[in-house]
Amino acid sequence: MTASVTCRGLVYIYRLEGYDVVALGGVDLDITPGESVALLGPSGSGKSTLLSLLAGLLRPAAGRAMIDDIDLSKADDAELARMRATRVGVVLQGASRNLLPYLTSEQNVRFAQKAAIAHGATDLAGPRDVLSLVGLTVRGFLRQRPSDLSPGDQQRLALAVAMASRPRLLLVDEPTSQLDTSSRDEIINALAAVNAQGTTVVVVTHDPEVGSRMGRQVTIRDGRVGAEGSLGEEFALVGRDGSVHLPPEVLAVVPPGTRLKVHVATDGTVTLVPARSRVEAA
Repeated sequence: MTASVTCRGLVYIYRLEGYDVVALGGVDLDITPGESVALLGPSGSGKSTLLSLLAGLLRPAAGRAMIDDIDLSKADDAELARMRATRVGVVLQGASRNLLPYLTSEQNVRFAQKAAIAHGATDLAGPRDVLSLVGLTVRGFLRQRPSDLSPGDQQRLALAVAMASRPRLLLVDEPTSQLDTSSRDEIINALAAVNAQGTTVVVVTHDPEVGSRMGRQVTIRDGRVGAEGSLGEEFALVGRDGSVHLPPEVLAVVPPGTRLKVHVATDGTVTLVPARSRVEAA
């Protein structure tokens, strides 16, 4: 089974040096079961915050976020822990944050499965099968500890740990950060293998190559969904409140604050035309 994701007007605010900072300012997003989605955007745009909210690691200030039938704003800590143990696999940025350094690769996977079993999960795949999904049994990594692995293999082990409970949804934050091209391609292939099994995959990334390999690209700008892409095309997105985030190349021509006239042709074509200032009109 795979998971769906629904966000409506999702807001997150944090305190910084005595001031309220809006990290997310009304995110609307739908992800259907089995999709693979890349969350793109500049640093500080809110991508990782959105991922942490979907993982139940942060609580929204307003709006709703749903994983299947679980309302993350209403679920208590026990419900969120159960969700992460059985339905949602999470890979935090930095592989070492997801691994126990004193356990072997196989033991790391077994340890992750204990939480799922404690919450009633049954019929889990064996650790070797889980590691095989991300290609870590081919070269005999079962008995190696994380410190014995290359950065790319550590990241693949982190993916295996997140997949240990056969989650419906996999959330991954910057899986190819600081990896070479070969290791990056291994991670992309591992994510594709996970998605091919039916798991919904959501990845935060700065890497356009990773984004292009996901089925759908969602750009987060200034704490909101600014654009979407598919099959190499990018589209501006009309928000539920009627707002539109224009691509950077358009903003270079019509910078923020520009007044625009909207013309709708009979064939449905919409044209935005900068309005002349009163001085120009005179």
